[in-house]
Amino acid sequence: MQENALETARAVARPSREAMLQRHPSVSTFWNQNSDMFAQAWAEWEMTADAGAPTLESALYDEKLRSAVDAAWSDPTKEGAVRDLWKEVFPGVYKTQFFDPEKLQTLRAYLDAAAKADIPLRPPYGISLNRGGAMLDTRSEGYLAAPGFQEFYTGLMDRYMRPVSRMLFPDVIGYDTQTFGFSIQWQADADTSLRAHTDASSVTLNINLNLLGEDFSGSGVRFFDHATRQVSELFFEPGTALIHHGTVPHESMPITQGERSNFVLWLYGENGQIPPRNAAPKAVSAAERWMLPTAKSDGFAPF
Repeated sequence: MQENALETARAVARPSREAMLQRHPSVSTFWNQNSDMFAQAWAEWEMTADAGAPTLESALYDEKLRSAVDAAWSDPTKEGAVRDLWKEVFPGVYKTQFFDPEKLQTLRAYLDAAAKADIPLRPPYGISLNRGGAMLDTRSEGYLAAPGFQEFYTGLMDRYMRPVSRMLFPDVIGYDTQTFGFSIQWQADADTSLRAHTDASSVTLNINLNLLGEDFSGSGVRFFDHATRQVSELFFEPGTALIHHGTVPHESMPITQGERSNFVLWLYGENGQIPPRNAAPKAVSAAERWMLPTAKSDGFAPF
């Protein structure tokens, strides 16, 4: 009997953690040679009766945010209601309730089921290798290619992140056509922190995925402001999000108890372009902010 793609993906020999950390050429070859088969395996997995993966729907978003975003897409002049939901909590850093914490179990159940699918997923290794994370965007090797997840992810980036970024950071317009994302998990007994850095993005959106009652200690994000030399450590509550220019220095402080799970999502221009520092923002209409870009994915992945 001929094996289906799901069976083949589950049986394939995988690169070692050491090989991934060392960026051995064989690792990239592994992902590229098997990319079509893995994509088919994810499609088969979603269709299997035992997948246990719930459907990802718009009800996951915070009701106030979802309603305001829907209204702005219907009539961009109503975008002020979206803007009002984002509070500046540090110079150039904004926070909101992004996902409904009562509904986050649906997303977490999906991600847990995907992790147990036994289909190879590439963890995010840029500055470090995070064992509990996965690449989310089609431009990345070994990404989470399940069709249902990709539909949800694309909607998050196009319908939510990009227009919000254009409202809060007008200089990113034209440097926001490309998407990139990964999930990350901090654990007190495994991957605990990430040193100070900037992102290779025009804008970074960091969304917490912890459930209500899923507490942790430590693991704040410390931000640094060049102009004022202000330093502040910000913390996540379930379903909350922070958004900022990628050029804002920040670090993930050590987690001392429990686990913290997040999506980290980036926008940037073609071939990794980001706005020049102190660039004058472009004057655009509300309608232009609430518009999908025409540029196609250029396939460039920062890591």
